[in-house]
Amino acid sequence: MASQVSELSSESVAFRSALDVVRSVEPRVADAIGAELVDQRESLKLIASENYASPAVLLAMGNWFSDKYAEGTVGRRFYAGCRNVDTVESIAAEHARELFGAAHAYVQPHSGIDANLVAFWAVLADRVEVPALGRAGVRQVNELTEQDWAVLRRQLGDQRMLGMSLDAGGHLTHGFRPNISGKMFDQRSYGTDPTTGLLDYDEVRRIAREFRPLILIAGYSAYPRRVNFRLMREIADEVGATFMVDMAHFAGLVAGKVFTGDFDPVPHAHIVTTTTHKSLRGPRGGMVLCGPELAAQVDRGCPMVLGGPLPHVMAAKAVALAEARRPDFQTYAARVVENAVALAEGLARRGASLVTGGTDNHMLLLDVSGYGLTGRQAEAALLDAGIVTNRNSVPRDPNGAWYTSGIRLGTPALTSRGLGVAEMDEVAGLVHAVLAGTRPDAGPDGAASKARYLLDRAVADRVAGQAADLLANHPLYPTIDLG
Repeated sequence: MASQVSELSSESVAFRSALDVVRSVEPRVADAIGAELVDQRESLKLIASENYASPAVLLAMGNWFSDKYAEGTVGRRFYAGCRNVDTVESIAAEHARELFGAAHAYVQPHSGIDANLVAFWAVLADRVEVPALGRAGVRQVNELTEQDWAVLRRQLGDQRMLGMSLDAGGHLTHGFRPNISGKMFDQRSYGTDPTTGLLDYDEVRRIAREFRPLILIAGYSAYPRRVNFRLMREIADEVGATFMVDMAHFAGLVAGKVFTGDFDPVPHAHIVTTTTHKSLRGPRGGMVLCGPELAAQVDRGCPMVLGGPLPHVMAAKAVALAEARRPDFQTYAARVVENAVALAEGLARRGASLVTGGTDNHMLLLDVSGYGLTGRQAEAALLDAGIVTNRNSVPRDPNGAWYTSGIRLGTPALTSRGLGVAEMDEVAGLVHAVLAGTRPDAGPDGAASKARYLLDRAVADRVAGQAADLLANHPLYPTIDLG
């Protein structure tokens, strides 16, 4: 007990001291940092893409590594004095390789989109640039003639990508026009079965045969089921595509050995990208995993598409990946899925409509049109009652991507706080109570609105109180007291 008390007080001292230093320069920022901790402690967080990093991970980000430029890779930097950066980057990459069983790991990307850009350009370099250099008999692009360079540039911009549609649960970075990936590639989408909402592999194969993409990408941000990556790799091989998986959302389930065999993307994909937060519970950042055939191209990520690496974040990634290699992380990952299933069952039992009828990963997608609401109305009403979610499109959504017809719910964060299956049923009851107690508000002009709503105040107060009692039994960062 004495050692535990010492540990608790040392963490509080560390964070208090850090805030005191910030406050001495800009007290408003220090106040906002403290207020964010209060907000997170008091909110029932069901955002599938958010989690809580450990104090060790948080503290690893605030250090002198922030002052270092380290363009290049380990042992091949464009700046001198990077031996300590080399150490933390090597440690992070080592943990990533061991954790995921990958031949190569690149831990520099600042975010998920950066990781995807590194992967896209690594594939383009391998499949388009390197063959062009070989035909021209040169070693690098600066040696090409102006004519050959112009041809190569056109070829790089004339490649195809096939990925999951946005309304089926895909991600904006998988070739969609508002994102830079959509401006790089000629893109087509595969969707889900209109009846079941499940991925139809035969339809993916049909589209792939017709479209012949350079890259077939799998992965999702709002699909509540597992993907069979063995089957997807077979489709990619059949049409000569490089198979890429974006596992940003479910990396923690892969690391925690919940997704194995056909559902583990690493043995099946040519290249895998991920964020390091979300279900992996690390700092905000990205990462790329690949085999030896793409390693050299991936390592060109900086300065090919990335700015200078963030050594302080790589240090935090190393700590988070070390945490994920501990046995208790596998227990955590299993509980994330158990909690998601329990939450889905609790909502379905109360009459809620779930896309695909449930979940077998860390998230579920609730179609709120049965409550007479848009996703935006549901999201705002839940927030009024202390439940944090995000609106999300459902397949063939009549309300589009802004108002939507759904909300996405995830269990990684609440599982990190220690909530279990029994509490998930209570959470389902709270979500249902808010949605059932909310109705659209036409406003003073009587015109229909997809944003305005009326929430029964008595319901909101009751739910907020129950949520507060639930969270009080599972305190967030109990070792940290900011005073």
